[in-house]
Amino acid sequence: MSVRVVVADDQEIVRTGLTMILDAQPGIEVVGAAGDGREAVRLARSLRPDVCLFDIRMPGVDGIEATRLLAGPDVPDPLAVVVITTFDLDEYVYAALRAGAVGFLLKDAGPALLTQAVHAAAEGDALIAPSITARLLKTFAAAEPASPAQPVEPLTDREEQVLATVARGRTNSEIAGELHITLSTVKTHIASLMAKLGARNRVEIALWAYETGRKY
Repeated sequence: MSVRVVVADDQEIVRTGLTMILDAQPGIEVVGAAGDGREAVRLARSLRPDVCLFDIRMPGVDGIEATRLLAGPDVPDPLAVVVITTFDLDEYVYAALRAGAVGFLLKDAGPALLTQAVHAAAEGDALIAPSITARLLKTFAAAEPASPAQPVEPLTDREEQVLATVARGRTNSEIAGELHITLSTVKTHIASLMAKLGARNRVEIALWAYETGRKY
């Protein structure tokens, strides 16, 4: 079955371009498009897509608030939201990740990375543009000090290794190859990390890693 996507961007030419790129990919179907966050939330709640692809800066309800409404901590059945923006060091990006976004891409990422991010989000994985992952998280973790919760149980050595790869923006397949373990073992470690850290997704795992001062 195709991955169903809702696209939201206030610029019609960008919205149309993203829709055309995604619709041209096998296994992806854009089922709705919106020009502002309020309409995006309405469409997403009505259509329940597999992935929402939202611009950050939109009139009225922006991409951050739309993300919070669809994927925030208080949402019982959150949707997968990927944020797409022009700026790689925009303070709104960190807020969007905190609001529940599971991915972050630049608008010049290209069709291949865009497609990879959509498929990753649909599969419960996450993708943050590799070129800016560490820099982004380090910058905002340092700029906005937090008091991260301590894990309910100490992390094992292997979990620390997996934590490091997640913090560097690696996908499950890349982690499996890098650590020479199976994909199912990676998923088991990710699930264990989420349980121990109280994280809802791998983005929150990465944020926790940087907020606790780990250097990768």
